[in-house]
Amino acid sequence: MTETTMRETAAPTSASKGRSRGRRRPLAWPRRVSSRRRAVLLSLFVAACAVLAQWVLMVPPLYFDPYYVWEAARHWPDIPLDQWPFSEVPHQVTRIGLVLPARLVMEVLGQGQAAYFTVAAAGGCLFFVGCYLVVRSLFGDAAGVAAALLMIVHPFFTITNPFGHEITWSTGVMLPDMPGAGLFAIGMAALVTASRRTGRAQTRLLLAAGFFLGSSYLVREFLAFLFLPIPLYLWLLRIPWRRNIVVGAPMVAVLAFNLVHNALVWGTPMAGLRSAAGHGGEPNEPVTRLWAAGSFPRAMEDWHWLGVVFLVALGLTVVGWAVTRDRRLALVLVWFLALCVPITLLSGVIDPHDISLRGWLVRYWFSVLPALLAGGFGALILLARRLPAAAARFRAAGGAAAAVLAAAYAVTAVQAVPDLPRDRAWDELRGWLADHDDIPVIWADRRLAQTMTFYTRTMWGDVRWHGRIRDFEHYTQALPAGAYQAPMLYTRWRGMESQIAAGYRPGPQNGWRLLWRSSDGVLEIWDHSGRDG
Repeated sequence: MTETTMRETAAPTSASKGRSRGRRRPLAWPRRVSSRRRAVLLSLFVAACAVLAQWVLMVPPLYFDPYYVWEAARHWPDIPLDQWPFSEVPHQVTRIGLVLPARLVMEVLGQGQAAYFTVAAAGGCLFFVGCYLVVRSLFGDAAGVAAALLMIVHPFFTITNPFGHEITWSTGVMLPDMPGAGLFAIGMAALVTASRRTGRAQTRLLLAAGFFLGSSYLVREFLAFLFLPIPLYLWLLRIPWRRNIVVGAPMVAVLAFNLVHNALVWGTPMAGLRSAAGHGGEPNEPVTRLWAAGSFPRAMEDWHWLGVVFLVALGLTVVGWAVTRDRRLALVLVWFLALCVPITLLSGVIDPHDISLRGWLVRYWFSVLPALLAGGFGALILLARRLPAAAARFRAAGGAAAAVLAAAYAVTAVQAVPDLPRDRAWDELRGWLADHDDIPVIWADRRLAQTMTFYTRTMWGDVRWHGRIRDFEHYTQALPAGAYQAPMLYTRWRGMESQIAAGYRPGPQNGWRLLWRSSDGVLEIWDHSGRDG
């Protein structure tokens, strides 16, 4: 492999050494402070953009997995894994890297939507700032900011509302994929930065890297696959082999904390591993080995055509490494393959009848997306540098073309955002419920019922409607008898979700009376009991 620029900042040329001989040593310090300050300021900028994007989208607190994680945090440490609702997703509620921070936020902000928004926003900030930091550590600030902003406005992270239309659950949703991927990316950024340091400075960064890498496992357990090539990461970064121990020490400490917590809360240190091992089984639809082998490109292509950005980035990384043999691009490829191989194998290649991971879902790949953007931007930068001086005009033309492509991408990526419903309907429902505290029971399908629990309270968790929510499974073929005896919350699902009761729709033609409808038509409350509204 040819020499890379991994250590350029620490290895001046002989000419520069000669020029700097007469300089005083302290003059180098302000440059370091400036670099750190720039990284902090740009990290804050990226985090602010992430929070702004979440506020613009304002996805309501969602049902099923996010709801069960929320309930686990609310009841911690009393989380019996053999009782509903925790028995539904034991692998979700044993992810203490998400449950414990959520509980902490509840203690400060209450058990309402404000706490949920904060936890989701923290996960988003970790992910997008992690993307910036790892790309920055490899190829500079400009590439890092560009990668983070590209990710923030990508449809994978904006079209997330099942009450409008959705691709996957990401920004604004309390799930482990984004914070886990963000923690891992920050750990990798610390590793890369450590390769440019020596002595105690390197030790501190390696300890930080180990802590963030280990913490990512507490949020998303299959990220442990990415730990296997850690010695190879260090070799590619030219960090001495013995420093693996420094990286591993905080990882072992984090694992020990996890085992002790699990033993105290669930009676066995292996509770998390057992829950994860029991996840999966027979797929809902037939899966072939060949189909499973294409999980990654399918996840990038099937949900939105702009997913091709990440396939192009992967292609650029391969081409860039083949031409330059740059170790940073090799690092990106190892990072990608370390997750791609096991996810693909466990998505049905090994056994099509026992699916452990659903690799065709976009969010399973969040942890490699920062790596792919780093490789894509890095390959373009390295290949552009190899152009001869006579081709300078082509560089200018390439820069102009890149600006046009970036503008076109941004317009295309955000054009669907104004059509998303935010949580306007749910906020209006909160007000309606506060004015109708005399209603003792409201029925809803389980998805609506779980989201509705947040809107019976204020943003800070104070109860405003004291009635009871009764729910039913949406896939039932007929409404339960009780739904005809009390008001029922209803929506005509517009996303990928199926309709209730085989498509049943309440209306005057079948004896229902409309009590309330949101201004955007997303939510309705119907009554069949004859009570006065």
